[in-house]
Order: sequence, then structure tokens, then C-alpha cells
Amino acid sequence: MTAPATALLVMDLQRNMTANVTDPEYLPRVARAIDAAHGAEIPVLYVVVGFRPGHPEVSPDNLAFARLRGQPVFTDADPGAEIHPDVAPRDGELVVAKKRYSAFAGNDLDMLLRSAGIRHLVLTGISTSGVVLSTLRQAADLDYRLTVLADACFDPDPEVHAVLTGKLFPRQAAVVDVATWAKDPIGSA
Repeated sequence: MTAPATALLVMDLQRNMTANVTDPEYLPRVARAIDAAHGAEIPVLYVVVGFRPGHPEVSPDNLAFARLRGQPVFTDADPGAEIHPDVAPRDGELVVAKKRYSAFAGNDLDMLLRSAGIRHLVLTGISTSGVVLSTLRQAADLDYRLTVLADACFDPDPEVHAVLTGKLFPRQAAVVDVATWAKDPIGSA
């Protein structure tokens, strides 16, 4: 049996999010994962938070996102919505906007992946307790094979990151570091 087609998801690495990362080696590690994917001809897809002006997609009942209403945050008018240049997409790489925590929320990501025959997702992103957790749970329910690059995920709470990557994620995904994965992106995990 051959390994399923793989894609690397780079999630929420927008300037608004990367500004909160306290680990100076975080972006270089993500860049290394991206380089390894490119070297192995693994597609890299970028997932970003993106809303229309005025945030009409956000219910006032949504505690996490309602505070954004009335601000230009995560809209085309927000320079902080740009993907950090150290990990920016190459020409032709897909960027998919999401409307909630999960990479699949409010978009056609699942259709894009399935149309390309992708069955294995390698997850990176900010934050571990937000986009990574929500995407992992939904992707597992959609029957994707999953790998989490633990040190290419960041959470402002190191304890939460450790619990998720050390205890919860291994129930549904292989959890490895970038260095291990980069040695053999096709065969790792």
C-alpha cells in the first residue's frame, strides 16, 4: 500500500498572530518545514483568518470572534492579516481563508484537498489550542491521516501546548518535531 498524498498546512501565520510568538526560532522552524515540503514536492497550503469588512460572518453570540466586529482586523484593510514574509507562500500556492478556529470553517478547504487526492495532513500553526486543535479534531472526523509538527505549533500558554502535543494530539495524530519530519517528509509519521 502506498502512502497517501500529503499536504503541509501552514495555519494562521499572519502578522497579527506571529507578533505574539515569544520563541525566536519558531518562524525559522516553520520555514524549514516548508522547505522540506517543497523539496519533497509536497503541496503547501496556507490557511488564514479572513473576514469581509464589518465582519458580517461573525455572530454577536460568538464569544471568540464578536470582539472583532466594527474593527478592520483580519480584513483586506488590515496589514496584520498578511502572512509573515518569512513563511509567505510561493507563487501559485493556495491561500484559504477561514471564518472560525478550524481550518475547514466557512471555506472549501476539504474540497480542495480531496480534489487533489490529499489524505494526509501535516499541521503547523498559531495557536496550538486554537487552529491546530480545532483543525486536528475536524480533520480526524473527516478521516484524514494526521501529523502534527509540535515545534511548528505555538501557543501563548506553554503548559497548554505541552498537554495538547504530549497527551491529546497523539490520540489522533502522529506528533513529531520539524527536524525529524524534514529528514523524510514522505515517510515520516
